Amino acid sequence: MSFAEILTLEQADDHVWTGRPGPGVGMRLFGGHALAQALMAACEAEENDRLPHSLHASFLRPGHADAPLRLEVTTLGEGRSFARRRVDAWQDELHVLTMTVSCQAEETGFHHADPLPDVGDFETARQALRKWREKQDDLERLPVIGGLSLRPVEVVPLDVESLFGNTAQPPRSAIWMRARPGEWGSPFASRAQLAYASDMLFLRNALLPHGVRPGEDGVQIASLDHTIWFHETPDFSQWHLYATESPWAGGARGLSLGHFFSQDGRMIATVAQENLMRVTDGRLDHARD
Repeated sequence: MSFAEILTLEQADDHVWTGRPGPGVGMRLFGGHALAQALMAACEAEENDRLPHSLHASFLRPGHADAPLRLEVTTLGEGRSFARRRVDAWQDELHVLTMTVSCQAEETGFHHADPLPDVGDFETARQALRKWREKQDDLERLPVIGGLSLRPVEVVPLDVESLFGNTAQPPRSAIWMRARPGEWGSPFASRAQLAYASDMLFLRNALLPHGVRPGEDGVQIASLDHTIWFHETPDFSQWHLYATESPWAGGARGLSLGHFFSQDGRMIATVAQENLMRVTDGRLDHARD
């Protein structure tokens, strides 16, 4: 499914839009899909060309991948420079997400940013991904990982064996991402594309030290909340590095932090997320024995 289909909303009423369903995580709504459509709904309500600079979302209930989203937008406050809105996403009577979005008119100001991390050669990583795919005889059946080809985002992990494997690794990863060729991107849509991509393989960082793959039996995982700060408008038709890490996990939750960088080294966005990672098969009890 293309970004043009995902991000084109239909107006259903005053301050209400409908978004189409798309590829899920099994039968469940993909969190990035909901983030992107909710952000587009907030942008549809914007009348003064202010651009979203932050969003803060809470996932309230697991949604259904095959059901459309009803997106209701409420303006919380509006001035000359900033506007703040709340977007509530519904599937029939199921309230699946609430998000606040802050938009700002473009301004100049002081500037500093961390540089692009030294993560190695892109072409080497792309060749390693191709060779890894050739060795997988059950790729399409792998949970989460097998469904990546259905999404409108290309991904090239810097260390494919570590990211997609099931042995314990340090809690950090780096992935090159871009919209698939031919996708469209207004300033609003480009930020929504990045929001969609920001939920792909992000909570994987919190699972890496424990040798667990997303979707693996015996561990219940889900995004709980998600925050993005947009520093610039991305050109998501070009490759962006998503450098991520998990500094903490505990209490059946994991925390992940990440930054998007353009190819020329500019920090484009910062992302934070807390996720559920509940062990349901008793392996922690066995570990304490």
